[in-house]
Amino acid sequence: MTDQKATNITWHQAQVNRQDRQKLLNQKGCVIWFTGLSGSGKSTLAHAVERQLYEQNHLTYVLDGDNIRHGLNKNLGFSPEDREENIRRIGEVAKLFTDAGVIAMTAFISPYRADRDKARALVEEGTFIEVFVDVSLETAEKRDPKGLYKKARAGEIKQFTGIDAPYEAPAHPEVVVDTDQQSLEESTQTVLDYLKEHKII
Repeated sequence: MTDQKATNITWHQAQVNRQDRQKLLNQKGCVIWFTGLSGSGKSTLAHAVERQLYEQNHLTYVLDGDNIRHGLNKNLGFSPEDREENIRRIGEVAKLFTDAGVIAMTAFISPYRADRDKARALVEEGTFIEVFVDVSLETAEKRDPKGLYKKARAGEIKQFTGIDAPYEAPAHPEVVVDTDQQSLEESTQTVLDYLKEHKII
């Protein structure tokens, strides 16, 4: 839990509310939280979903793990404490996007179940869609698009998820895609079908 350091602050209510923004955008603001091992295909899938939604005239934004660490979270490393703070900040940013009526997608390993649950608790029920991008460690290591598994196995990277740091799979995700078995097109359609079925779009 992060303590409130600022004092003498007051929350200001907006004159335009979430429902107004959603009506304008013809969509329901939500967080689509992609989680899975490095190399599972989270970012690739998030961007593929975004492209499809864009072509259907929906307003979206992908908060990508590496990109966020270049700016907002560049002062954080990969210790358990820093990982927790990384996800806390992303949860708060995603909440703002959701309030704006935007379909926000996050592509982070986010290895700890408790941290993902805290992010879920920030937004209205039904607007946090956890997508477990499932893949075997063997397949993720074979892909190794950034060469990180190789470095982790060589001891050059410490606290690497799946090697010497844990990954806690979601207990009850809204969507599961198996990128060992499903193509990118199939995985994308699985997510889009969920959004349509639950009247997000």
